[in-house]
Amino acid sequence: MKRRSIFLLCLAVLSTAGQATAASAPPAGHITGVGGIFFKAKDPKALAAWYHDVLGMPVEAWGGAALRYDAPKHPPALAWSAFPASTKYFAPSTSGLMIDYAVDDMDALLARLRSKGVTVLKRDDSDPNGRFAWILDPEGNKVELWEPKR
Repeated sequence: MKRRSIFLLCLAVLSTAGQATAASAPPAGHITGVGGIFFKAKDPKALAAWYHDVLGMPVEAWGGAALRYDAPKHPPALAWSAFPASTKYFAPSTSGLMIDYAVDDMDALLARLRSKGVTVLKRDDSDPNGRFAWILDPEGNKVELWEPKR
């Protein structure tokens, strides 16, 4: 919990820091953002359908989704963090990957999830960075849902 708060605080500071000056810009040849998230699934079509039907992911005919940074209410940056191999933060999932999805309305999403039989593992409305909830997808991957504080 403390690690996530520190991490999200850093993200908030970075997103409000403003434009860097040309003198402090990193040299060419560096990462500028995430261009995609790709992972293996036992049944990719069924998993994509679940993300579309249950979470409202805008899955397109090609089987994936284009999520825009400039979408209304979306945070201005993406967080990246490597956790120790011993972390229990991803439990009960045994996957080495967890995706945090920004959401526009936690209450509406959780109501839809519950109506579709999805168990909410935990919910936290007390974090200073916003509201969080955790679920498992049909393949057992833990999913973090985050409604940023406005």
